[in-house]
Amino acid sequence: MKRIFLIVLDSVGIGAMEDAKEYGDEGTNTLSSAASSPYFSMPNMKKMGLFNIEGVTCGEKELSPQAKVARMKEASKGKDTTIGHWEIAGIISKEPLPTYPDGFPQEVLDEFEALTGRRILCNKPYSGTEVIKDYGDEHVKTGKLIVYTSADSVFQIAAHEDVVPLADLYEYCTMARKMLVGKHGVGRVIARPFNGTSGNYVRTSGRHDYSLEPPAVTMLDQLKAEGKAVIAVGKINDIFAGKGITEYTYTTSNEDGINKTLTMMDKEFEGLCFINLVDYDMLYGHRNDIDGYAKALTYFDERLPEILSKLQEEDVLMITADHGCDPGYTVSTDHSREHTPFLMYGQAITPENLGTRDAFADIGATVLDYFNIKPQFDGRSML
Repeated sequence: MKRIFLIVLDSVGIGAMEDAKEYGDEGTNTLSSAASSPYFSMPNMKKMGLFNIEGVTCGEKELSPQAKVARMKEASKGKDTTIGHWEIAGIISKEPLPTYPDGFPQEVLDEFEALTGRRILCNKPYSGTEVIKDYGDEHVKTGKLIVYTSADSVFQIAAHEDVVPLADLYEYCTMARKMLVGKHGVGRVIARPFNGTSGNYVRTSGRHDYSLEPPAVTMLDQLKAEGKAVIAVGKINDIFAGKGITEYTYTTSNEDGINKTLTMMDKEFEGLCFINLVDYDMLYGHRNDIDGYAKALTYFDERLPEILSKLQEEDVLMITADHGCDPGYTVSTDHSREHTPFLMYGQAITPENLGTRDAFADIGATVLDYFNIKPQFDGRSML
């Protein structure tokens, strides 16, 4: 029974792409920044061949890597979560999703206020932890919704759970998702609930993402159409708006994501288990926390043997990323336009270094090839 476990280490880029200057990301290298920390240790990924990937300058190369490896180039325009995951699944986006460095235009705000019956606060690019610190008191006092964005294509709504119950916040996000289409079709509307008291507001685990539906056929759709399982772990289901997914579970942390992946490995199914581990990006990259990022990568490496031990004869493990978020790049705390790693391991996989590939979509093509399915998108198999 063939199974593929595809793990996305969210934001673990391995060096700036040739066009990084166009995005303000020249010289970024997420992996190298993390490797500069004394807390960085990835001996198991070293054995797999992580440091043998073309362009990787940190770490010690392995004489006999265990995996097939490649450096992935993003063919799409953009550097966000949605664009990156969509390309992994086969969609190459010719235009980046809209971003709002000066906040959303007044017509968007007016329509949203009319739909929800609530006024808004902020309307600026903001750190999620700082925005509740700066606007939390006024929100609690007035009931106005905190609406903010980032360098990514996102419309984020923060609200205190005692002021706006989760069910109401989710309903507002659903309204926003239906509203934000066409030229204002942001990649994600995100519910950002928080609780606590003045000076001590903290975000809760009730985050929920409302993504655009993928505009074309993906590997997920093709697998599902062929009767294969498509199991989503973490925010994968949200990124694809449920399209092509047969089963999903959310996670609260990288640890939870790894534990749930191990649980899925004990299940009998034929198809794909698609996992996103988001802490690297959410907790460390966006906060320029090099040591935190390094510790998170080290933790994954420590848990990797557990994953490898559960692989069955026809199982394949794939490890990649969706963009960069260099914690050492103090010019910005945003995502960075970087190459990503790709490692593929299993009894049926011959170790090999494939150099640099032209598109993340080669991953989707490889997944389909393993199940003898011809991709309905541009992508070349790496089997």
